[in-house]
Amino acid sequence: MEILVCVKRVPDSAENEISIGADGADIRRDDLVYSVNEWDNYAVEEAIQIVERVGGSVTVVAVGTADAEEVVRREMAMGATQGLLLVDEAFEGSDGLGIATILRAAAQRGQYDLILTGAQADDGAAQVGGMLAALLDWPYASLVNRIEVNAGESLRIGREIEGGSQEISEIATPCVLSIQTGLNEPRYVGIRGIRKVASVEIPMLDAAALGIAEGSVGQTGAKVQRVDYFVPQTGLGAEMLAGSTVELASQLVEILKTKGGLK
Repeated sequence: MEILVCVKRVPDSAENEISIGADGADIRRDDLVYSVNEWDNYAVEEAIQIVERVGGSVTVVAVGTADAEEVVRREMAMGATQGLLLVDEAFEGSDGLGIATILRAAAQRGQYDLILTGAQADDGAAQVGGMLAALLDWPYASLVNRIEVNAGESLRIGREIEGGSQEISEIATPCVLSIQTGLNEPRYVGIRGIRKVASVEIPMLDAAALGIAEGSVGQTGAKVQRVDYFVPQTGLGAEMLAGSTVELASQLVEILKTKGGLK
């Protein structure tokens, strides 16, 4: 099975104090520590495990600047077969549809049976996977936390739905799946693995190589523009109740009556 996994280089929330930039349009990015997006890491691990079971290869692709090479190499050290970088100044400022358009161009250069993305990345929009599937006209499922490869040209997948319930479906390949965290346990990447891929050449493709028209992506082609970025004002603290169960219930009823929650 030929699998393409889309990954992104993002600020590591465990290593950084995230704050809003002076212009209110983005976070402060000076001296930030970056890593691979957590959801994407689970997607790469799942792709590797599938190939270990049924054969094939795993290609990791990233859209961004040349700095994205570090996360692509990390996922190759993890076990991905090869990497691909999509880098061009024309890509900067792309919205979700623009990123999906760039990834589609890369996907169409190969013969992939399955494309995996993380359920969401640092901006939390959770839209690129679905948009990519729509552009390719492939079936799509989100929040996937279980994948089984069937004997035929299909997969049996589990999805996390409301209330913690599990939905099991069969989906035809080729398809796009957005992966939920907890699907597996991503393997440790050691120094030996990093050294093994340190000198491996990673192709870097720009807009011209991908056949993407000037102005169709990037800030010029973006249909969605971020106009503000702020931290909501802190409201009043919670009121802590004390007493026995009966006393707590009585206090709660009185609060609900006062607030108009009970008549």
